[in-house]
Amino acid sequence: MTLHLRPATESDIDFLLALRDKTMRQYLQEAGMATSREEYEKRVRFEFSSAQIVEFEGTPMGLFKARYDAKQNCWHIIQIQIAPNYQGLRIGSRLIGDVISKARETGATVKLSVIRTNPAKRLYQRLGFEVVGNRGAELLMAHCHDEQHELV
Repeated sequence: MTLHLRPATESDIDFLLALRDKTMRQYLQEAGMATSREEYEKRVRFEFSSAQIVEFEGTPMGLFKARYDAKQNCWHIIQIQIAPNYQGLRIGSRLIGDVISKARETGATVKLSVIRTNPAKRLYQRLGFEVVGNRGAELLMAHCHDEQHELV
């Protein structure tokens, strides 16, 4: 499967709001977090300059936001959401694996947060992330540089 990443634009906002609802509503509700359109839009627009639309054959099917902080020598995976009908195809693993590879080249760390009840936590653990803290309903995770973890 050949994926294409392109910068998100204002014309993607409706797609991104619907994607957030499909992929996150259940976990947000379980955690007692807001699921209003306003809260969705606030999250979608957070670090929007880093937002990339994941496409397959010209069809938008996901969102990936990651940015590098040179001061901390750290990659932050801000958001990753893949439409339900494309989940299980290792797309998330590939996107995160690319960031981990970049981080290895410079000795950078990779950090992310995940809602405690979100099953994506298992994916992150499989890729070598460990829980390093928590912030309310979210777990803070960092990638350990261990070659034994599966990247792709």
